[in-house]
Amino acid sequence: MFAHSPDMVADASWPVEATRRMNRMYRRQRHFYDATRRYYFLGRDQLIADLRPEAGAAVLEIGCGTGRNLVLAAGMYPQARFFGIDVSTEMLTSAISSISRHGLEDRIRVAHGDATALEPHPLLGTERFDHVLICYSLSMIPNWRRVLERAVSRLKPGGRLHIVDFGSQEQMPTLARALLLRWLSLFDVTPRNELQKMLTAMAQHTGAHLRFDRLFRDYTQYAVLTLPEGSAKR
Repeated sequence: MFAHSPDMVADASWPVEATRRMNRMYRRQRHFYDATRRYYFLGRDQLIADLRPEAGAAVLEIGCGTGRNLVLAAGMYPQARFFGIDVSTEMLTSAISSISRHGLEDRIRVAHGDATALEPHPLLGTERFDHVLICYSLSMIPNWRRVLERAVSRLKPGGRLHIVDFGSQEQMPTLARALLLRWLSLFDVTPRNELQKMLTAMAQHTGAHLRFDRLFRDYTQYAVLTLPEGSAKR
């Protein structure tokens, strides 16, 4: 079976407490997670449609959760290989089940891992990727800047980092924005209002091209960072 079992012991470098916390949150939620998140995780399908990986491309999702995005992308792009990591072994249980149910064990590989200390080869057997996607995960990771740095470091020359996440919602009605932010806080979600600034600095430093959009009245931040050909991040 291509997908790793989540029933593994995290080594000392992994965020054990984060795994415990996320498992507590998702132990029951994972069973209805996809059915509910479809209504407010806006922009995910646009991100997948924009991937357009070449034949043989390696695509990594950081924070792959139930595997919903990986399964959808693998169906759209049968010529590519897909990988995912998540800190929650509960969510990975759902991911492995979904991957198996869709008969994609030979196309999708997932593993338990820490995005802030991303070393993909021991986990996934692949060192660098043509595409890295992060969908509504940065807003739940305290050290989200480190995640961006590690993600870019694992891109091949010319590779692309794709991000979709909650925006500041500043263009939304005041009451609606207040209620949404309060509701998100119940799930330890904090919109990363400095995301564009951080990505702009990274693009300037690496010579990358940055596309950054604010969608749905700034409900969603949508970004694609493309490294230049010949770049060699370590």
